[in-house]
Amino acid sequence: MPDLSAFQNDPVMQRIRAAQPVCWHNPHTAPFAEALSDVGLTRSDVDDAAARLQRFAPYIRQAFPETAASDGIIESPLYRAASLQQAAGYSDGLLYIKADNELPVSGSIKARGGIYEVLQHAEQLALTHGLIDTAGHYTQLGSPAARKLFARHTVAVGSTGNLGLSIGIMAAKLGFCAAVHMSADARQWKKDKLRAAGVEVFEYTGDYDQAVAAGRKQAETDPLCYFVDDENSRHLFLGYAVAAGRLKKQFEQAGITINRERPLYVYLPCGVGGGPGGVAFGLKLAFGDNVHCIFAEPVQSPCMLLGVYTGLHERISVQDIGLNNRTAADGLAVGRPSGFVGRAMQRSLNAFYTVEDSELFRWLRLVHETEGLKLEPSACAGFAGLRHFRHPDAVHLVWATGGNMVPEEIFAEYLAQD
Repeated sequence: MPDLSAFQNDPVMQRIRAAQPVCWHNPHTAPFAEALSDVGLTRSDVDDAAARLQRFAPYIRQAFPETAASDGIIESPLYRAASLQQAAGYSDGLLYIKADNELPVSGSIKARGGIYEVLQHAEQLALTHGLIDTAGHYTQLGSPAARKLFARHTVAVGSTGNLGLSIGIMAAKLGFCAAVHMSADARQWKKDKLRAAGVEVFEYTGDYDQAVAAGRKQAETDPLCYFVDDENSRHLFLGYAVAAGRLKKQFEQAGITINRERPLYVYLPCGVGGGPGGVAFGLKLAFGDNVHCIFAEPVQSPCMLLGVYTGLHERISVQDIGLNNRTAADGLAVGRPSGFVGRAMQRSLNAFYTVEDSELFRWLRLVHETEGLKLEPSACAGFAGLRHFRHPDAVHLVWATGGNMVPEEIFAEYLAQD
């Protein structure tokens, strides 16, 4: 148990412990030119990741016909949410939604980092065995020779659901033996979808930490097993970061210029931290100090807020302060944060806030009624942040992290929640 005596009478910690909604404005932020040194990655690393995804585009288009319209690039639309803004009563600035719920292949933000990590692993194996070169045609990765190579290898991951979908679907499509270790809060339909794709799913009665520990243990005993480590992976982080450069182009196409007079506020649902951390890093590279990155977490699972606020990062879990880590936002049901992301981004994140499950469902219904979007509860955490940040000329962007693949009967249950 970590020593929290210094926070005994701390009002923010008292609200966190009591599972009450809280908004903490980070007093430790620094200009990004200074904070960049915390990350250990650079703009060129993100550019390399973008170039890798471009090399894979012909294979992606071939393997997943639903990406034909984007020529094999896995990307989501940007929506101006005027009807939602009016219905919600927010008059300040412009509200946009980054609809990662519509990302092809696996239907969530995890399609970015998860698929990217599997692709970079496949690329390294194929290059090592002389099946491709970086100037060649990556459609060869769908050849019998490539599938024979990949079939000797396993790709494994621990997941609450969406990362498992992206890793499992992509790995199985390439021909890897794919194994996803899923925590108790993972939705049954996600397990069923993985099994239908040929993925081996392991189920646990514990939470995310147990699933990840089991995945790591499997990888340690198998030299041909590649474990995707959501807590520490630079590859996942870079795959997520690529999104920001594409978003900047989408804003430019919409006639929106982000600058000091028109800043950008981005609301990012956060679980272990890899997805929102990578996106926030990319956003800082794209927009500098004109973007304000804000993390949203459930009141029972505020692991990143807890880690950054106390400075303990992965050395503290929500269970250590009496929270139960149970939430309808299954993708955010993580008790212990990524130490890598916390330390890398702690001076670049402007604020953190927590939200109750009941508010997630209120936003889920309102977004569906006004914009016709299909989101899962975890994807609605970003909307709750709008009340905390007012700026008459700002652009407010909620990152909608998943939902399009939720079965209709499950989505109907979400809409009926009180």
